[in-house]
Amino acid sequence: MTRKTRGSCLCGAVRFEVSGDFDAFFLCHCSRCRKNSGSAHGANLFASHASIAWQSGEANIASYRVPDTRHERSFCRTCGSALPGVRMGGALLVVPAGSLDAPVDIRPTAHICCASRAEWDADLADVPHIDGLPG
Repeated sequence: MTRKTRGSCLCGAVRFEVSGDFDAFFLCHCSRCRKNSGSAHGANLFASHASIAWQSGEANIASYRVPDTRHERSFCRTCGSALPGVRMGGALLVVPAGSLDAPVDIRPTAHICCASRAEWDADLADVPHIDGLPG
């Protein structure tokens, strides 16, 4: 039976379903992924044999590709949430892990591009953990 994983954007305008398994899950620390996510790294799942079905809001999806690179980002025009995209001429589906509405069933494969990691992204396990909002 084919695995199906649902996802959506923050405002709910875009909804999708991925059919198939993910091949890899990378946490990328390059400066482009940090700018995309506004965080320490991008967290993307990759699938070479999965497919995506847009259930709503496909017309609300925009994409931006950094000129002269393979770096491309798809997002909701309304809320800006990162969304899946088909890359490399249809050979690869890239799914932002945070866009999924169900738990991700694989652990990250690797941290990548660590040479360009943010200077504050070190020893984060030592930072206090708070279960809710501070205060």
